[in-house]
Amino acid sequence: MPYRALNAQMIQELQDIAGTGNSKLDDESLYACSKDYTEDFSFKPEMVLIARDVEQISAIAAYCNTHRIPLTCRGAGTGLSGGCLPIMGGVVLSLEKLNRILKIDTDNFQAIVEPGVINEDLQQAVQQLGLFYPPDPASKGSCTLGGNIAHSSGGPRCVKYGTTRDYVLNLQVVLANGEIIETGANVLKNSTGYNLTQLMVGSEGTLGIVTRITLKLISYPPHRSLMLASFNSATQACACVAQIFHAGVHPSAIEFMDKKGVELSVRHQNLHFDFGEENAYLLIEVDAFGESDLMPQCEKIYEVLEKNGAANVLLADDNETKEKLWKIRRSIGEIVKLHSIYKEEDAVVTRSFLPDLYEGVMALSKQYGFDAICYGHAGDGNLHINILKNNMDEDAWNNKLPAAIREIFRMCKTYGGTISGEHGIGLVQKPYLDIVFNNSHFNLMQGIKKSFDPNLILNPGKIFEIKN
Repeated sequence: MPYRALNAQMIQELQDIAGTGNSKLDDESLYACSKDYTEDFSFKPEMVLIARDVEQISAIAAYCNTHRIPLTCRGAGTGLSGGCLPIMGGVVLSLEKLNRILKIDTDNFQAIVEPGVINEDLQQAVQQLGLFYPPDPASKGSCTLGGNIAHSSGGPRCVKYGTTRDYVLNLQVVLANGEIIETGANVLKNSTGYNLTQLMVGSEGTLGIVTRITLKLISYPPHRSLMLASFNSATQACACVAQIFHAGVHPSAIEFMDKKGVELSVRHQNLHFDFGEENAYLLIEVDAFGESDLMPQCEKIYEVLEKNGAANVLLADDNETKEKLWKIRRSIGEIVKLHSIYKEEDAVVTRSFLPDLYEGVMALSKQYGFDAICYGHAGDGNLHINILKNNMDEDAWNNKLPAAIREIFRMCKTYGGTISGEHGIGLVQKPYLDIVFNNSHFNLMQGIKKSFDPNLILNPGKIFEIKN
């Protein structure tokens, strides 16, 4: 049965379920929920509902399921793959106001939160208690934990501490038919049946609606040092990364930035910092529980950098410099978006192949005539490739560039990687999923989708095509 457009009766009944003040039909609200941070896409829903509690969400899901109405959940809308875009219309369910930190359990090192909690708000709350929630996407000041779970978001410190996936213990989830389940238990060990918790993480809202989250926490290491190394070539910088680990050091972050990205970020933010004349940079952070444990790590890293051709190495010895360097790095993606129409590819390979991936991207940029700004999490082989339209004509941008992107992703596959490290598949990576998955993969995933959502109402049209 095809999806149904909302009529006046359905709108009224959904408004009754949502409760007073929890529905929006005005153009401004619909337009606000038609976009995220993905390129320039816009798909307007027919209605926006504001989540109030799990019982209300359950009733909304059940109603939409009965009437075959597309239901797309939305957090802060900071995604980069079109994951929360309501491409089939229907209802957008905003979870932003489910934003309470319900409990921080210092005895068991756990936090129980609602999906609308801002990532950085949780980080700051637990840090005050000597605890640490490491996943830290560039948008940590605005992205929500529900959205982080949808994509298994990462960030700079994943190289040492892992992604969102590594911290989710249990989820309360509303299924498409309105049934409420818990996917696991609030324990560190659980071998009881299939791991539905991990299945939900990274499923992009296509299997269920996350309404409560239990997260693992760890002890907070209070001391940090930050080094900036400059290189004459990006290939040199990328090749240096594996050598740092061979030296017996495990940094909490190793970030790569090319010269174009740094210059754009510095200029746009009117920040003053002398990066020198080199073409690529590594931003390397180490952390420790004791301040005396920092310098031995920095010394080992410095030896590796010097042996591998670093032109200059700066040890940031004050908080102002550290904050400035991190601001420059974390802002590159957002500023690129302001600078030009662009496409961002979230490529990931085994880290020893990072230089090969970078060189391959640069070769393709010359072949296809596009400009690229590259940066990312070099420590775990995750390269963000920003392809700028600039002077490309419409035909090349729309019809030739997809072939270049396909070649980039084929390289990722060749180098032991895949086509998304932390941004998800959503809408924009769907055409390339066949590079990494065969028919058996698709059949299994489609079977899982149909088991959780037989009427295909949850975030339809995302990840892969499936017939209604």
